[in-house]
Amino acid sequence: MNELINWISQPWPWYVAGPLIGLTVPALLILGNKSFGISSSLRHVCAICVPAKIPFFQYNWRKETWNLVFVLGVFIGGFVATSFLSDPNEIVISDETQKELAAMGITDFSGLMPTDVFSWENIFTLKGLVFFVLGGFLVGFGTRYAGGCTSGHSIMGISSLQWPSLVATMFFMFGGFLMTQVFLAPLMKLVGF
Repeated sequence: MNELINWISQPWPWYVAGPLIGLTVPALLILGNKSFGISSSLRHVCAICVPAKIPFFQYNWRKETWNLVFVLGVFIGGFVATSFLSDPNEIVISDETQKELAAMGITDFSGLMPTDVFSWENIFTLKGLVFFVLGGFLVGFGTRYAGGCTSGHSIMGISSLQWPSLVATMFFMFGGFLMTQVFLAPLMKLVGF
């Protein structure tokens, strides 16, 4: 049992993890599902919980129960992996990245996420408002506006040859590069980093 846990907790190389992710597409197509993504599960949860007669939530969400089970599995798997299988000492951040983050005031690299940003104390500050509330809203809005999230478009959409998914993925990448290379440093200085 110890050997299995040691094997699971090691970082898996790209040539194992990549094909496993890639195999989700034929598996879903064989099972008759044409869509895959995390963001659509929020719509399913709202359809279950919101009693109002909002047309967007009026559909047979029971057919998408597999998606909710998948998201629950991702949540449980992430919790188990970070709580029991991960070793913070295995997280290696390059020296150049540490220098850039230190220039923004981020100095604690002891965990998976920098505690200088992701901590309970930061939630009710200007930083927290910008990063968690405004950032979360923009991610949610963008996901809905793009018709899906990065995993849905990039993994399922492109592999099933959907032109809108290719365009969406190109703009996801462009937006990410633009944000990190042009806007991130000034924004972090503005909110107190």
